[in-house]
Amino acid sequence: MSAFQLNLNPLKEPLGFIKVLELIASIFAFATCGGFKGKTEILVSCPKSKENKTVTATFGYPFRLNQASFQSAPEVNVCDVNWKSHVLIGDYSSSAQFYVTFAVFVFLYCIAALLLYVGYMNLYRDSRKLPLIDFIVTLVATFLWLVSTSAWAKALTDIKTATGPSIIQELTPCAKPQEVVCYFASVSSMGSLNVSVILGFLNMILWGGNAWFVYKETSLHSPSNTSAHGQGGIPPPAGI
Repeated sequence: MSAFQLNLNPLKEPLGFIKVLELIASIFAFATCGGFKGKTEILVSCPKSKENKTVTATFGYPFRLNQASFQSAPEVNVCDVNWKSHVLIGDYSSSAQFYVTFAVFVFLYCIAALLLYVGYMNLYRDSRKLPLIDFIVTLVATFLWLVSTSAWAKALTDIKTATGPSIIQELTPCAKPQEVVCYFASVSSMGSLNVSVILGFLNMILWGGNAWFVYKETSLHSPSNTSAHGQGGIPPPAGI
């Protein structure tokens, strides 16, 4: 294996420059999703005691909403209801973790590919296997960005529904208006999660566009030495 030789010129070419963009986009993709924390609040009114209290359920990545219980400080019980025993509905961890985990793997692959480009570009272009492997990984990554982002977008839609005004209909204490009257108060903005979906599709476009530049490095695109010699023909012997 050849020695590491730093050469930043590949970063000026589409092959390396787009890889840098893919690296940055993957960081923002898993950060906007994996770093989210939010809460939904319900205003609870007690007809008997004529008290108004707010109960809150905190949720975040990996969005196991069925583990997010309601709480009210400082009281444990509001309207004689133990709100800690009541949770949000739904478990969307599979879609969220698939999206974030894949984004992290893409981030690691981009680092490895950039090290190969800037340190071993001669080895990369002299090899038949490395560009082909890079091309196959690029195609697979494009497809997985589509799958993971689509799954996460669907899960996000369900999360918005599960933490929105419809939760009033799902909570058992709220079904007894003579004892507890519930009003939906608020839910945290999910703008960063919307951005994570946009970034997922942006990553898919980046990887899909980069597939062409990676393909040009493979033997599938470049003519072989044999065909190149054949096109040039064999020079006739001297003296004929």
